[in-house]
Amino acid sequence: MAGVSAACAEDAPGSDPLAVVDPSGAAVTSFPDLDAPTGEPGQEGLAAVRPEPGSVGVVPGPFDDRFTLDRLQVARGVVTGRLTVTSDVSDLLELEVVAGFYDAAGELIGTSSWVHHLDESAEHGHTGPPDESVSFRIVAPPALRERVTSAAVGVPVLVNE
Repeated sequence: MAGVSAACAEDAPGSDPLAVVDPSGAAVTSFPDLDAPTGEPGQEGLAAVRPEPGSVGVVPGPFDDRFTLDRLQVARGVVTGRLTVTSDVSDLLELEVVAGFYDAAGELIGTSSWVHHLDESAEHGHTGPPDESVSFRIVAPPALRERVTSAAVGVPVLVNE
């Protein structure tokens, strides 16, 4: 039977569903002009902004046309805010908000991030359209908290259905 895959191998007469599949026949894809990622996503531009003391700046990113940010605050080395997806009505699957923390001179002294993963196993006790807003709280590294006077945030990861 031509075209039998491992997913339906048990349907093929005489096949062993526990047999190991030979990976040498798998498709190989190459993108010669595309460099593979070398680490976690970051937020370009954090070093270039200089937010005023007591304020939270927003660094431009690739998903800015898909969300709004509000309730941005920084206090005691912690930046908080709320992101609302505006591009469509769907569940928020993955989100990363990166914060840069700045001292009184406006110099970037450190970064941290907050990550949201949709928990598909949890019971979602609501009906109707998905909740498209999520609040975040990003804490500066402990050694820097006393020096933080301002922050800037950006969104390098945003995945929704």
